[in-house]
Amino acid sequence: MPPDQVGAALAAAARHLAPTSPTPRLDAELLMAHALGCARDTMLLTRQGDAAPAGFASLLARRATGEPVAYITGTRAFWTIDLSVGPGVLIPRPDSETLIEAAVAHFGEAGPANILDLGTGPGTLLLAALAEWPRAQGLGIDASETALAYAARNAGALGLADRVQFQLGDWACGITARFDLILCNPPYVETGGANIGPGVAEYEPHSALFAGADGLDDYRRLAPMIPRLIAPGGIAAIEIGHTQAAAVTALFAAKGAHCTVAADLGGRDRCIIVHG
Repeated sequence: MPPDQVGAALAAAARHLAPTSPTPRLDAELLMAHALGCARDTMLLTRQGDAAPAGFASLLARRATGEPVAYITGTRAFWTIDLSVGPGVLIPRPDSETLIEAAVAHFGEAGPANILDLGTGPGTLLLAALAEWPRAQGLGIDASETALAYAARNAGALGLADRVQFQLGDWACGITARFDLILCNPPYVETGGANIGPGVAEYEPHSALFAGADGLDDYRRLAPMIPRLIAPGGIAAIEIGHTQAAAVTALFAAKGAHCTVAADLGGRDRCIIVHG
């Protein structure tokens, strides 16, 4: 295959990214599909012999410096939806789908009537839940105006704007209503102590990542807030670092909450479920 065709360019790009990326081939494919303006599967199935687009080299150079693929392409898939993302917002991770899976296991097809998402970011968890349950309504809170702007755009693009509200806030401060489902992915990385992967600390917002010397600062604030906001029969699904289950459960148990733990697809503790 000539070196200027998509297939050969992908192979060369994967080799180029191998020293700096844990997923060099996938990164190359996502960037190539973006440069071609098509879906990745379409590119893989039908575009291998096409000429590699001129813009691919510049995208590849950005990724080689550590810039996240999602920031370069401006989009990230999560659950059943695609979200617009960019600098200033936390990039959705597959591990966070554990929270949606826990909610589906609890509510089934009927779903919750109302949902609160604390630290909504670009709307990741809330919009995924609203897409899952077409009759639900949602409220997303975030301390970042940048994140809320992305969330509002994503809601509009997904046709969910009439079922969701977003507002600037400090976790659940000032919230008095009760919700069937509360979702929350707080910062939980130990400041200066954890290896969170190449490019993460350099590009993603520290306010969405780091939470003090032990990574528990925001759970200490959330534990007194969340249990009182869960409607009877409802739950709160809260993301945790995979070593934090005991510590976070203890914080909520000290406030009288009953908690269980859900694991992600890798078998690691990923979600504390607080039962109403």
